[in-house]
Amino acid sequence: MDYDFKTKLAAEREKVEDLFEYEGCKVGRGTYGHVYKAKRKDGEDEKEYALKQIEGTGISMSACREIALLRELKHPNVIALQKVFLSHSDRKVWLLFDYAEHDLWHIIKFHRASKANKKPIQLPRGMVKSLLYQILDGIHYLHASWVLHRDLKPANILVMGEGSERGRVKIADMGFARLFNSPLKPLADLDPVVVTFWYRAPELLLGARHYTKAIDKDWEDIRKMPEFPTLQKDFRRTTYANSSLIKYMEKHKVKPDSKVFLLLQKLLTMDPTKRITSEQALQDPYFLEDPLPTSDVFAGCQIPYPKREFLNEDEPDEKTEKVNRAHQLNKGEKSEGKTLKCVRWLPLVHGIQVDE
Repeated sequence: MDYDFKTKLAAEREKVEDLFEYEGCKVGRGTYGHVYKAKRKDGEDEKEYALKQIEGTGISMSACREIALLRELKHPNVIALQKVFLSHSDRKVWLLFDYAEHDLWHIIKFHRASKANKKPIQLPRGMVKSLLYQILDGIHYLHASWVLHRDLKPANILVMGEGSERGRVKIADMGFARLFNSPLKPLADLDPVVVTFWYRAPELLLGARHYTKAIDKDWEDIRKMPEFPTLQKDFRRTTYANSSLIKYMEKHKVKPDSKVFLLLQKLLTMDPTKRITSEQALQDPYFLEDPLPTSDVFAGCQIPYPKREFLNEDEPDEKTEKVNRAHQLNKGEKSEGKTLKCVRWLPLVHGIQVDE
């Protein structure tokens, strides 16, 4: 390359450090890289942005997939990629997004802590319904666009804070996402590691070689699954004799004939061929009864959740430790043969746990 042209190009290239103030504003860290809360230095707008620095140097396959997909996807419930920056000095890749102040993982954690402190915070009526509806709407858009997210979990379900998109759900992190077609390719032809371990559907846990949009003991074909003998060996039916969705819901005063229970039952069907799809779920009667789902999940109420805390550059946060533990389990470091027992799975309602 001509030296003068190279010099001129380098001078004209926009640099993250010149455009944005983000030092000391790290809000996320994981195997993917680092996320910073940022603002424009030129004061052109007062918006807050999220700067995601991809782990490692150069453009990885995961980063390529994420960038390629996000450039094409446009939906209110899918995170929008604003810009990509390539830093030639240290060969780093930066992705610029609108900033989301909250995520489902922090929301669940907040309510658990409040309950543990015997100061439970009352959820606004319709908040759970609005969260679920927007998640389903985003998932349906991805599936209609022939995209499987494959890593839906609470930390990747963002919720916008104060601003023009207040209370809007944004599905994020497309690092594991894949395009799919028909007929579906065998699992081994794509990638054997799909969905963070704790949120895998039962057919994936049992070694299914094909998976469909349904990934997001009333199952006739369960005995055909490669890992069924392992399940039989490790699973003790008597241990879970008193565990059922009906009993759990009765304990929380949810009637088995209520619309919310019936929808949850359809979402939690073991047999993937009978499990409700995101498109079908959006038409469920549950979403037609009052209160109706809203575009602002906080429905005009004051947002009770604290803003994200800035992280120390040297210390891993709690979320990262969980990500790393899950990553280790993905590599086969299972805990004393009890892996299948402790998994909670929700094909579509990721992040809501049903404890025994």
